[in-house]
Amino acid sequence: MDKRIIPLAIGGLGIGTTEFTVMGLLPDIAKTLQITIPQAGHLISAYAMGVVIGAPILIGYSVKFPPKKVLIAFMILFTLFNGLSAIAPNYSTMLIIRFMSGLPHGAFFGVGTVVASKMAGKGKEAFYISMMFTGLTVANLAMVPLVTYIGHTFHWRLYFAIVAVIGVLALLFLKLWLPAIETNQNTHFLEEMKFLKNKQSWLVLAITAIGFGGLFTWLSYITPLMTVVSGVQSSQMAYVMVLAGAGMVVGNLVGGIVSDKLGPEKTCVLLIFLMMISLTGVFFLSEHQNIAFILTFMCGALSMSIAPPINIMMMKAAPKSEMMAAAFMQAGFNIANAMGAFLGGIPLEYGLPFNYPSLVGVGMTFIGLVISIRYMYLYGASEEEAVAECISCDK
Repeated sequence: MDKRIIPLAIGGLGIGTTEFTVMGLLPDIAKTLQITIPQAGHLISAYAMGVVIGAPILIGYSVKFPPKKVLIAFMILFTLFNGLSAIAPNYSTMLIIRFMSGLPHGAFFGVGTVVASKMAGKGKEAFYISMMFTGLTVANLAMVPLVTYIGHTFHWRLYFAIVAVIGVLALLFLKLWLPAIETNQNTHFLEEMKFLKNKQSWLVLAITAIGFGGLFTWLSYITPLMTVVSGVQSSQMAYVMVLAGAGMVVGNLVGGIVSDKLGPEKTCVLLIFLMMISLTGVFFLSEHQNIAFILTFMCGALSMSIAPPINIMMMKAAPKSEMMAAAFMQAGFNIANAMGAFLGGIPLEYGLPFNYPSLVGVGMTFIGLVISIRYMYLYGASEEEAVAECISCDK
């Protein structure tokens, strides 16, 4: 691994750890803060809201500054608010702090995506972006189970303290190893937002929110799916999540490599098609435990494989607003998360079995596939033609 990308990966490790560990510690947090588990779940929503709101605002007011300094500033905010989460005295305070913790999440990945692509050689942009997201996948593979265990065994406040320590490490390596990247001094907030006038950008966001959201119908309800439908013991769910995390690590790297070889548009169509097939398999075959394990790995892999090509597509769609566009992608992924969980829960409200959310996911990925094919035929030509089209749209 190019050591210049390591600081971004460590930042991703911290972000992934804070975002996903909280789900396994909700009962512990609820007990200490004397609230219900659904109320504790609002801490997840507050963080996600911070991601969606913080990404465009922080990017908009930082585009004129050197990316290295911007990333350091974002990581300072991330480290500070996660550290404060460890000592939050009550629910109301924690809710505010979790919202503040989410603000730099999307902005960090937005700037980091552009920095990673600029550090890469020609034809390696998607691979370098996937290397940045390696930290996020390793968090799901190793850190989330480890920190969840520590939080259960000792105290959940240690979870936030560990995240803060990871933030300090990220700051150190950002300072030491991240090179200085030139910035566009002639831009401003409104200029950065002009990419939203471009149809191409909205298609990419739609693919992300709808197509990728299909996988969250599976991930949001993976525990009852595996324990009730597949017959896995509750005590074994940690191993199931490690299996899904291993798939994420593999899928993230493979997605970057394939995207650089096939092109991001074709790769996106292929991956969303495979998502649809895998979710169909989950619906029909989850009662067979061994097959369910294989599908868990596959869905985990596909959940991260789309990140490199879809981010490249967005940067091609917004060549004059790359950082803002990449930040909006993080908002798009969080909208996908919310849509998948909400729509996937509808059949459960009517008493249908826990494999039915994945059927909703099949429908979402099918819509995403249609949009992806449409996008490929409209914009999947040469990079120069895509940029020319985007500039024409801006005018």
